[in-house]
Amino acid sequence: MKIEMEETNSTIKSVSKAKGKSFFLRDAFKNGDKFTKLSLIIMGISNLVHGQIVKGLFFIFTEISFLIYMITTGMEEIFLLGSLGKTQQGWVYNETLGIDVLQDGDNSMLILLFGIFAVFAVSIFILIWMANIKSAMELQTLKNDGKKIPMFKDDIKEYLDGKLHNTLMFLPLLGIFAFTVLPLAFMILIAFTNYDSQHQPPGNLFTWVGLENFKAMLSVGGTISNTFWPVLGWTLIWAVAATFSTYIGGILLAILINKKNVKIKSFWRTMFILSIAIPQFVTLLTMKTMLQDEGALNVLLQEIGLISGPIHFWTDPTLARITVIVVNLWIGIPFTMLTVTGILMNIPKELYEAAKVDGAGPIVIFFKITMPYVLFITAPTLITAFIGNINNFNVIYLLTAGGPANLNYFQAGKTDLLVTWLFKLTTTGKEYSYASTIGIIVFILSIIFSLLLYRKTAAYKEEGDFS
Repeated sequence: MKIEMEETNSTIKSVSKAKGKSFFLRDAFKNGDKFTKLSLIIMGISNLVHGQIVKGLFFIFTEISFLIYMITTGMEEIFLLGSLGKTQQGWVYNETLGIDVLQDGDNSMLILLFGIFAVFAVSIFILIWMANIKSAMELQTLKNDGKKIPMFKDDIKEYLDGKLHNTLMFLPLLGIFAFTVLPLAFMILIAFTNYDSQHQPPGNLFTWVGLENFKAMLSVGGTISNTFWPVLGWTLIWAVAATFSTYIGGILLAILINKKNVKIKSFWRTMFILSIAIPQFVTLLTMKTMLQDEGALNVLLQEIGLISGPIHFWTDPTLARITVIVVNLWIGIPFTMLTVTGILMNIPKELYEAAKVDGAGPIVIFFKITMPYVLFITAPTLITAFIGNINNFNVIYLLTAGGPANLNYFQAGKTDLLVTWLFKLTTTGKEYSYASTIGIIVFILSIIFSLLLYRKTAAYKEEGDFS
């Protein structure tokens, strides 16, 4: 009998090492004792038999709660996911009363939300069920080896010591699931429906449309695509121009202030840092007001006779795009200047002295020493800034609100980025399905650019070894 137990334990351990967690589900039937096999149906029974009362009750309570939830609402919520509702709210004739009565309709939005929650609940239950099987197998192994079975107080000590990281991560993970994963899944699935201004539940249900929204967005010739492609083009132009103009400007400014013959360096740095200290929305709204047709700049230029009429900074499409890029310089350059200033102070002076001895001029020194050194360190930050500018809502919306308007666009203006267009579709047009589609496309673009650009940097290739 002892030999059989040792062989069973040996088999369990060897399969565990070879196949990891997957062995519990299959080999519980083959190598498990009666309590382990019974745990496949009645969760926690093995824990109760072996004296782990609290853990056993937890597993049983989880199973009972899950079964009650699935029987009462869960199964129906998952079933309704296929149609997102069938009954529309409206007036129907009641034969008993002989009058029209208002019929309560299904709410597609709530059906989708509760259906996603039900799917997640099933997934979480499966994980807990697997943990129950794993616990039963471990108890069987401990019993066969004649080892002490840990009680509740032992588990508490373990989760406050060796497994403290699991204890500390429980609440954050719960919050991430409730406030990030679940809403994110809901918003992603909206992209595969026709949830828009014409389909507002419960009066008008929305349904699944598959990839139709993506086809409308990406195909050529439609109203939506005739807006998407120009807006995408401007988004990329803006991201490149805004990123590299502030980057190069910040480097040049840092080098200029850092030169030996420049006095009161701290004063000049402080002056530019003030633009960071002032809230960004204050600066942007001030600039917007100053550059209006009747703003301070136009009035001043007309008063001194440089122009006869106002310059249309915000109403001329091309000029509006140039203006937002120029205004962004005032906001972005100081950040780069601060970063580069710290880097310049750490470049070995011997490199510059050796280059001068070899006859290198300022331009050669900049491109051969300063720029490679700065770029090596700031390349990941540069990529982050580029992705941030793709999603730069504040600058565009506070300066132009996406304008000037274009009648050929679908609820978008000439300076709208994808993210500001998404905002308008959601808040003004109630075109939630298109907004969700744009959100997915922006996410995919950000991932692709991030991975491709980062893998091209020296910081990634050389793994931090600069020479």
